[in-house]
Amino acid sequence: MAEEQQYLEIRDEIQRLRDEQQRLRDQQEELRRNNKSSHNGDSNHQNQDDTPANSQTDGNENKNGDKGSDKNKNDKQEEKPKPPLKRRVTTYVQEHRKTVLLATAGFVVSVILAVVLLLYLSSYESTDDAQVDGHLNSISARISGTVTAVYIENNQTVTAGEVLVELDPRDYQVALDQAKASVAQAQAQLRAESPNVPIVLTTNETTISTSNSDVASAQAAVAAAEKDYEAKLANIRQAEANNIKAQTDVRRYEPLVQREEISHQQFDTVVAAARSQEATVEAAQASALAAQKSIDQARAQLRQAQSRLAEAERNAPRTTAIRKAQIASREAAMLAAKALAEQAALNLSYTKIVAPISGVVNEKTVELGQRVQPGEQMFTISQLDDIWITANFKETQLRKMHPGQQADIKVDAYGRTLHGYVESMPGATGAVMSLLPPENATGNFVKVVQRLPVRIRLNKGEDPEHRLRPGMSVEPKVWLR
Repeated sequence: MAEEQQYLEIRDEIQRLRDEQQRLRDQQEELRRNNKSSHNGDSNHQNQDDTPANSQTDGNENKNGDKGSDKNKNDKQEEKPKPPLKRRVTTYVQEHRKTVLLATAGFVVSVILAVVLLLYLSSYESTDDAQVDGHLNSISARISGTVTAVYIENNQTVTAGEVLVELDPRDYQVALDQAKASVAQAQAQLRAESPNVPIVLTTNETTISTSNSDVASAQAAVAAAEKDYEAKLANIRQAEANNIKAQTDVRRYEPLVQREEISHQQFDTVVAAARSQEATVEAAQASALAAQKSIDQARAQLRQAQSRLAEAERNAPRTTAIRKAQIASREAAMLAAKALAEQAALNLSYTKIVAPISGVVNEKTVELGQRVQPGEQMFTISQLDDIWITANFKETQLRKMHPGQQADIKVDAYGRTLHGYVESMPGATGAVMSLLPPENATGNFVKVVQRLPVRIRLNKGEDPEHRLRPGMSVEPKVWLR
């Protein structure tokens, strides 16, 4: 307002000076006409005074001849010359000193005011193609349901967190209870499965230890069988030696019995002993063969024990991994059940639609008993605590404009002037960002001055009552220096 008042005062002063200059020019023109008429009067009076003399002279000259007559005619045509311009100006200034001083002062003041006006007009850029902009938050349903309560109307002011609409929560409450039961079941299964891992670990350790014992026992049995086989071999060698001696005795006693140097009874005893030794050799050989079979059996048992040990050692980590995988599966099932329970809780919370921000309700379409679907818009909230000005300046006005410059915004609705600053410069013209941008490469081209949307942010505290609304017309003035 102060700038506009100053501008009006300057304009009135310039008009007054122009009127004063016109008045002075009129006075000068009137003085010029007066001086001219006065000069013409003096010339006529002088001519009248000189007429008798000229007449007498003409008479004498007529008497003297034609030469005198031509001279009188030339004298009549001569007039009194005007004074020099410098002298006339000096005379005028001396006679009209006050008028000249006022005219000079007026001219100087006019020049100064004209320079000030030009500087003022070049110190800002303004436009009437501007409006208030803000966030228009579209509120829609996130779940399907039946509206059971509506607490808002159009143009109603709401605050963040306030419940605006309620949906029927019973279906979602049942789903939440079912999800909680699934969570409890998954937790129970996990608790039942968790002890299996230490049990399997203990069983594997016992199996491996038993298998090691069996291997050690089998190895000992093999060693014992080998020792027994060696003993049997020694018995065979002993029996064979006794058998050789007994057979030798038979062959030695046979000639003696034929010569009857010994009795047949003694010979029969030696033959019986020889046969007994042969049976002993056969028995020792059979026992050695049995001992050898025992070695093979012990070795087979050793291989079996070693196989069971290797199987236990290989299967122990696998069975443990299986048990751990089963526990991980139970944990995953529990986490999935918890996620479903959390989703069910979220769906239940979505039955109460709250205001995400503070503002004014617009475009309300939701009504009591209405069946809404996810994504269906119910109303819009105008966010009044975060607004800005979109000023569509011509591209020729952006030469000296940059972010941070101060701006005055005149609001048409209230007749107030608010203060702000240029927040950001546009990235493209409005025509390029439109739904159907112009195609200058086709058809005839006509150069049109483009407009670019410049964002102007209000200073803090400029609109404490939040009276500005998106869409209001304003006239911003950006000060370039």
